Amino acid sequence: MSIQKAQNNKAWFMVLPVLILVAISAIIPLMTVVNYSVQDTFGNNEFFWVGTEWFQEILSSERFHNALLRTLLFSGLILAIEIPLGILIALAMPKRGWGASVCLVLMALPLLIPWNVVGTIWQVFGRVDIGLLGHGLASLGIDYNYTQNNLDAWLTLILMDVWHWTSLVVLLCYSGLVSIPEVYYQAARIDGATRWAVFRFIQLPKIKRVLLIAVLLRFMDSFMIYTEPFVVTGGGPGNITTFLSIDLVQMAVGQFDLGPAAAMSLIYFLIILLVCWVFYTVMTSYDNDEPTSGGGPQ
Repeated sequence: MSIQKAQNNKAWFMVLPVLILVAISAIIPLMTVVNYSVQDTFGNNEFFWVGTEWFQEILSSERFHNALLRTLLFSGLILAIEIPLGILIALAMPKRGWGASVCLVLMALPLLIPWNVVGTIWQVFGRVDIGLLGHGLASLGIDYNYTQNNLDAWLTLILMDVWHWTSLVVLLCYSGLVSIPEVYYQAARIDGATRWAVFRFIQLPKIKRVLLIAVLLRFMDSFMIYTEPFVVTGGGPGNITTFLSIDLVQMAVGQFDLGPAAAMSLIYFLIILLVCWVFYTVMTSYDNDEPTSGGGPQ
């Protein structure tokens, strides 16, 4: 036991340089943001203490509330579409043979495209004059214009995100499905279980852990989304697609309000940290509730 513990302690020394580098690269920018969030300046690199003034201003700002609601609504819609769709696609994929390899490659392709390229693709794809989607809808008599119509802008961004990131949910669910032992399916066939019963009592419980990971990753990505909507709509029409990330950049870079922007970024960070903590608590409680004893299916 002591030998194994000594070996584990030596392993920490191997990763210590990486931990120090990550800590420095994360702590220094964070401390800089904290410094700006509690101070104000009139220029000439002269700062004076304002305390929590910027936080109170942001939390009471209607602009912040609207951007937060838009971001939460977008994340909620994305999860409501991509999680069930990812499960359905994963269930329909073959589990072995060359078909499984082809499906996995096709699912991985959208994930390899950079975010700015995805935004550019859909910006061109949705144009009424040259885009396949925009021109096709216009030829059918459908008045579609994501640069002027609020609903069209939202639908375009949602469709773009579903096309780009549903594959992640599919791959995670597929990995959970293929890890289920065949003995469970054999027992279900003997009992005459329906397809829905197999999914409800065998497949869904077995992929619950990867589903939690998928929900967490997709919530974080959609809640922090910036590049794609900025490229496609720029936050418009008006402010209808100005999510929290876009509003933060506009405040920090466009208006150069460093104090309020720093306070908003910290609030943004705390919201994401809180959600991650909730998911971690749920996952750990789920692990603790699972039986530790072995045995086959009952």
